[in-house]
Amino acid sequence: MGKQLSKAGKKTQVVPFLQDGQYYYKRGLKAYREQNFNKAMKHFERAAELDPKDTSKLIQLATIYTEMGNYQQSNELLDNIINKLDPTLTECHYFMANNFAHLGLFHEAYKCATAYTDKDPYGEFMEENEDLIELLTLEEDLPFSDDPDDLIVKQDRAKSMLENNEFEEAIELLEKIIKDYPEFWSAYNNLSLAYFYIGDINKAKEILEDILQKKPGNLHALCNLLVFYFYERKDDKVDELAGMLSNIHPILFEHRYKLGATFALVRKYAFAYRWLRSIYKQGFEGDETFYYWLSYSSYYVGNVKFAEQMWERVLQENPSKKGAEPWNEDLNETHHFLSMTKEERLYAIFLAAETDNFDQIEACQSANVPQSNFEKDFIQYILQTKTGVPVHVSDSVQTVFQVIKMLYTCMEDEAFFLYAFRVLMRAHQNKLPIKNGKAWACALEYVWKKENDQSLKKSAFAKRYEISVTTVVKYIQYVKATTK
Repeated sequence: MGKQLSKAGKKTQVVPFLQDGQYYYKRGLKAYREQNFNKAMKHFERAAELDPKDTSKLIQLATIYTEMGNYQQSNELLDNIINKLDPTLTECHYFMANNFAHLGLFHEAYKCATAYTDKDPYGEFMEENEDLIELLTLEEDLPFSDDPDDLIVKQDRAKSMLENNEFEEAIELLEKIIKDYPEFWSAYNNLSLAYFYIGDINKAKEILEDILQKKPGNLHALCNLLVFYFYERKDDKVDELAGMLSNIHPILFEHRYKLGATFALVRKYAFAYRWLRSIYKQGFEGDETFYYWLSYSSYYVGNVKFAEQMWERVLQENPSKKGAEPWNEDLNETHHFLSMTKEERLYAIFLAAETDNFDQIEACQSANVPQSNFEKDFIQYILQTKTGVPVHVSDSVQTVFQVIKMLYTCMEDEAFFLYAFRVLMRAHQNKLPIKNGKAWACALEYVWKKENDQSLKKSAFAKRYEISVTTVVKYIQYVKATTK
């Protein structure tokens, strides 16, 4: 009897009811080895919560934060370890240096890297640390920051502004960041996008060219340039740059996501699916945009069932996207608007209003396309005709609509209207007065026809638009100033 009990006892596995920190730590390691970083992070966070003074668990959590691009979170944890728990864990200085380098805070990275050298000259990561120091010292005029958190807060605020289509506000903040931190390349990339979103493609490309001249391999800049080529319909350049980017194999989730979303936006769905699906399988928990592009790329490579599953995630995040599914393009204009420039979208919205096609306008409003404050107000101003509910928009928005309406009675060339919208948008960006609709309409028509070799008299235009010749001359100067 005793032997039987002993034998049975050897076979029985006792599972503790209370799972301790070590239990979650082991599960985290397993998930980490499987490259399921999101799952690993959750287990390590639970392990650290149960054993808040166990430095091995905390360092592992800091490592996973770095893997997932949460550099600031990682550094907060490492700083706590080195300053409050165990100052002998000198490798924390090296890990922090890496995180600061990723954030673009090169001066802080250099300080941490040299601290590691001073405190542990024969440390395990000494070779890697020397490589990092060499890389950092190649940078000229390292940006100094007494308070690195200040830059991170500003950068996060600027990103939030971009996500909320507050482009003008984002430009102002990003230009200040660049002035204070002239080698913080992330801010340059975001600034380029902000200018692109408000329709100033030349300024946007100028910023990218500056980045790529100084940092030829900057992935975010290359991806943004690919998007610009796509919107400009430079198909040869799109194919060439997309082919080059398809040979890049980044390690960080952030870079894989950027590549995947960029490929999806320019309709290179096979490349997009490869990267977006790969980070999804590794446990990446994305936002609405991530699932949107994953659904689209899945659908266009033939994985319809998975595309439907991912679209459910989109609707969980944003129910208003219902009807914009990739398999439902006959019922929406989403994909069409993705390939249009800002002035093309504005003209399409105007034409839709002229034919009372409000469904198309609403489709443009809900399309997954960045829209400036002006464009959003322009749509709302037109939709009030349908809703009957007055909306408060700027004088500029109302005047632009009136200008195009006036010109629509006497001009037929689509190229002219794209030109007119382009000029008016630049005038708005340059804070020129946009209140006198007749003067703007007159000047736009005059300059366009004059540049097309037509013999014209300003007095005739002034009489037709019922304004003075002096006003005509003044607004012609405004038009020409925006086209230099």
